[in-house]
Amino acid sequence: MTEPLPELIAHARDTRVVVVGGGVGGLVAALELAKVGMPVTVLEGSDRVGGVLRSAEVAGLRLDVGAESYATRGGHVRALIDELGLADAVVSPSAHGAWVTGLPGGGAAPMPAGGVLGIPDNPWDPAVRRVIGWGGVWRAYLDRLRPPLTIGHDRSLGTLVRSRLGAKVLDRLVAPVTSGVYSARPDDIDVDIAAPGLNAALTRAGSLTGAVAQLRGGRRVVPGGAVAGLDGGMTRLVDALIDQLTLLGVDIRTETPVAGIDRVDDAWVVRAGDDVPADVVIVAVPEAEARRMLTPLVPALDARTAEAPVVEIVTLVLAASVLDAHPRGNGVLTVPHSSQAKALTHATAKWDWVARAAGQGVHVVRVSFGAQGEAPASETLDDADAAALALREASVLLGVPLDAAQLRGAHRERYVQSQPGSVIGRAAAMAAARGAIRAVPGLGAVGAWLSGTGLAQVVPDAIGEADRVRRAALFGSMGSAPRAD
Repeated sequence: MTEPLPELIAHARDTRVVVVGGGVGGLVAALELAKVGMPVTVLEGSDRVGGVLRSAEVAGLRLDVGAESYATRGGHVRALIDELGLADAVVSPSAHGAWVTGLPGGGAAPMPAGGVLGIPDNPWDPAVRRVIGWGGVWRAYLDRLRPPLTIGHDRSLGTLVRSRLGAKVLDRLVAPVTSGVYSARPDDIDVDIAAPGLNAALTRAGSLTGAVAQLRGGRRVVPGGAVAGLDGGMTRLVDALIDQLTLLGVDIRTETPVAGIDRVDDAWVVRAGDDVPADVVIVAVPEAEARRMLTPLVPALDARTAEAPVVEIVTLVLAASVLDAHPRGNGVLTVPHSSQAKALTHATAKWDWVARAAGQGVHVVRVSFGAQGEAPASETLDDADAAALALREASVLLGVPLDAAQLRGAHRERYVQSQPGSVIGRAAAMAAARGAIRAVPGLGAVGAWLSGTGLAQVVPDAIGEADRVRRAALFGSMGSAPRAD
């Protein structure tokens, strides 16, 4: 029988929730639970919340030094932004496009605008030919001539592209996208998850380039998909979440590391200096820490942690009028192993708000290091040497002379990037972990290691998991369990 509304409200107010971890997933889950009146405490081990949404002051400019945008697919992040009153702050990147470097002879060229995951729909397009050369074009054209009966169902993006279009398309177009955007090798990307419908379209069209054309449907597709940002930086989303959580009475505690979680009678005790009792616990920390906390509580959970690349972003503020013409668009992707950096974003070319804040002749450049199976080239360097390396890489990738005299300020930020759910076998591992956790009453988990990388994955997953534990607490058996004080 459905509980009368007054009893349901009282039940919600009596159900204590602890969210372990103050990244975006944890904050969104906390918001969903606080909306119905549940008392929520967020425990964050570091001195700030927000996870990969980070900002810092560099040469007098407040800049994103972590994630700078969100994928627009699904509309979930935009819905959250609208809910938090930030709709007027949404901005789109400029249309300058991106380049790819590391071509033979140290060459560089604009990245073709069309395609899916870097796979072109027309190898004869001059923009494609400029990257892969005539030899690559003729090899890719064989895709159109192969008989339909030879078409198989390849899970590996690398295997599919290599067999259909050849090594030059794979190495110069696809690999720069998967490395720069996803920090993963093409051979490890699951086609059916990264590009849903591509294999089916391949069967219908009889060629991979034809399949890409079908999926695109005439739309312009940018590497990594369509993205948007916020005027003033993505950390405005974190600020808005904090404001709303504070309004709802959520207790947010930073510099409060959690040593472990125990089950005492019919409730949880979160060990974080002072023990924090809870009826519901949501673990919202990175994979290694999450498995450490959860394995003693979830017998079926595999304690092994998936390989996750360490990514370092070095943000440079430069007084360099030579960059006023945006010589290589919004930024640069690199052919893997052709450079110490894996990618570069020219933030003042990409975002009008950054250009306005920087002023005439001042430019913000973000240089990214580290990919799957590779430590960042800057890992062993101190801050000054890391900035010097990033400056040298920026000069090469942008194709213009840059020197230390132009450097106004630098900031380095490092984080572990969870492997995307599109990595082969990752989706099954994520589902197994989630199923094991959900089998334990009063326990939930959110974060990129379970949802896949990116706000477009993390946000709807956190909303869904919060809804699950909320329903179980208010309407299920765990909601009626005796409370231990």
